[in-house]
Amino acid sequence: MFAADFEPAERTSRRGSPRAPVALDVSIGKTRRTLCKVVDISINGARLQTYSALKRGTSIWLNLPQIGQIVADIMWADDFTAGCKFHTPLSIEAFEALIQDHSAR
Repeated sequence: MFAADFEPAERTSRRGSPRAPVALDVSIGKTRRTLCKVVDISINGARLQTYSALKRGTSIWLNLPQIGQIVADIMWADDFTAGCKFHTPLSIEAFEALIQDHSAR
């Protein structure tokens, strides 16, 4: 019979920073013609609900209130929900202003 003590591995998140729930109506594209909603956001990326399907691996212009246009890569997409990673992280000040003004809680 074997006996051994073990220590469970800590569960680590794949995310580089914590996300905050928000309700942001935004647009995608330089012409701002495609509408979507940001449902959670971090300084490094966001989860989007869209009205048209996005493809993993594509780059988009995301137009955020108070910040303007930022470039993001679609990291995953499932029907009308997608996760994106910003090319340049948001500043802490910009992130905090967004979640203060548009918190979903």
